[in-house]
Amino acid sequence: MGQKVSPIGFRVGINKSWDSSWFASKEDFAKFLLEDKKIRNFFAKSYAQASISKVNIERTKERLVINIYTGRPAVLIGQKGTNIEVIKKQLSKIISPTKNLVINVKEVKKPDLDANLVAESIVNQLEKRVAYKRCLKQALQRVMKAGAKGCKVRVSGVVNGANTIGTSETYKEGSLPLQTIRADIDYGVAAAYTNYGKLGVKVWIYKGDILDKKEQANDNKGGQD
Repeated sequence: MGQKVSPIGFRVGINKSWDSSWFASKEDFAKFLLEDKKIRNFFAKSYAQASISKVNIERTKERLVINIYTGRPAVLIGQKGTNIEVIKKQLSKIISPTKNLVINVKEVKKPDLDANLVAESIVNQLEKRVAYKRCLKQALQRVMKAGAKGCKVRVSGVVNGANTIGTSETYKEGSLPLQTIRADIDYGVAAAYTNYGKLGVKVWIYKGDILDKKEQANDNKGGQD
């Protein structure tokens, strides 16, 4: 079950939240949902080199707030924030008019602990014809050195040019509880387009358990005893 269900969706409402936070009527729901998809596609295509991890969208009656989590904030902000105004003009062409559009660029301080950024780095190496075993093993080493308690990476497709049948290769290090809901597991997916076809890359990163205050207090008492 753990491999068939997204670790993020499995924990939404417990220790994960939705990427889009808004309420809408039946008439506007489909329109807003499509706009969110267009916004994310815009950043994925126009700013692919900005190492964007995720895009969170918040809506109110008069505001549209877009929070961009990236490993390279300078690429999005530009010199003295001039690029933000350019992004707003470009977004105004694909979204409905809003009174106040706010774009917040937030830096991912530890890119090696972000599953989406790790998956993108593997994809970039695969597209440059780097051996897939080397890519996966190096990614595992970087993630574990960054402080993760466990990590698993998988590449699927025609990973070896000698074989035309698609296969999957998986490498794992440390622990990775898939059924423990309180476990803080980051999950990322990316696709590499090579001469042999499309390769799918998946990354699981286990950062530890998220405990509430009561559980933390009990653990501290147990450690003192």
